[in-house]
Amino acid sequence: MEPLFTNDAIVLGLLTIVLALIFITAGSSNPFWKKFYTYIPSLLLCYFIPAFLNWPLGLVSGEESNLYFVSSRYLLPASLVLLCLSIDIKGIIKLGPKAIIMFLTATMGIVVGGPIAILIISLIAPGLLNLSSTEEVWRGLATIAGSWIGGGANQTAMKEIFKVSDSLFASMLVVDVVVANIWMGFLLYGANITKKIDRWLKADASAIDELKHRVENYQASIAKIPNVTDYIMILAVGFGATALAHMGSDLITPYMKQFTDTLEQLRLNSLTSGFFWLVVIATTLGFILSFTRFRKLEGVGASKIGSVFIYVLVASIGMKMNLKEVLDNLGLFAIGLIWMSIHALVLILMAKLIKAPFFFVAVGSQANVGGAASAPIVASAFSSSLAPVGALMAVLGYALGTYGALVCAQLMQLASSM
Repeated sequence: MEPLFTNDAIVLGLLTIVLALIFITAGSSNPFWKKFYTYIPSLLLCYFIPAFLNWPLGLVSGEESNLYFVSSRYLLPASLVLLCLSIDIKGIIKLGPKAIIMFLTATMGIVVGGPIAILIISLIAPGLLNLSSTEEVWRGLATIAGSWIGGGANQTAMKEIFKVSDSLFASMLVVDVVVANIWMGFLLYGANITKKIDRWLKADASAIDELKHRVENYQASIAKIPNVTDYIMILAVGFGATALAHMGSDLITPYMKQFTDTLEQLRLNSLTSGFFWLVVIATTLGFILSFTRFRKLEGVGASKIGSVFIYVLVASIGMKMNLKEVLDNLGLFAIGLIWMSIHALVLILMAKLIKAPFFFVAVGSQANVGGAASAPIVASAFSSSLAPVGALMAVLGYALGTYGALVCAQLMQLASSM
């Protein structure tokens, strides 16, 4: 169905109005809104209300709009730079090995979750799989594994490696987006009750709190009332670095594509992705600038501007989710939901075992499942000062994506033949 509004200027206006209403009510002293936002995090609404504008309201369409492309290619790299300006490397190092353990556990949860989900569905409801063969199922699901461990480049690599048809790939894209976004909603809600979850996990979150307080104290020590020049400088640094990131990506990507065959043999397909290099270069530039005088731009609100860009990205991601399509792919969605549930269960069991804070659960998961577009979003739900942790872990996800997806695909092939 054609959406009511196809002009992106109108769509952007609607999304920003939605964001404004959410923030106004979230900051209200009204007892109703205070109680409401105790249970429903504002970031979750920034995500799901645009989804409802898509379906069932039919006002906008993520497929028709170019806002996600614009926000992911222009606003995301700018926000990564601005959020990384105040990065505290010593504080991140002090987070310890639990962050990496939870990230790798998240990867393992995806690798084992796919084949187990296939086995469960084939046992309890084989009729849900309306495809012509079980072989097609595992081949298609391999593309989801690529996406959930690495990202779009890894997903495309799996499509080519396993010769997935375009029609099946389209169905898998729907499952990928909707299931991943539903899980992201749970993580955002969990961020709102993180202290309760940490108590249940018996986790020590002192290193995270220390990092958050160190960044906040630094922000307070250099804070001043910004003027127009300060805002221009923030935008110049953010979008200037974005320009350099695009320039670097445009130069590196064609060069790397010369070695496509070799990289495919080494399972390093991500290195031929322009988006991969865009994220890596933007994050690296933000990290480098954090050692220069530009770091002081944090005092006039650099991370706040970066957070605004992130919220626009959140709304554009939400707009891409169409829950109606779940009804057309029930079997595949059943596999996807079970798969994601296993991923979550493995993470929670490991967190309980090593007493890891929920922050590591959420960011480790999203660095795999969501990548650079959403890992900083989930990290910033805990505190905007923690967003760089999500960005750095997402880059690690790109590196492991194809390897993990290949292992998962082989296990799913084995499960399909049982």
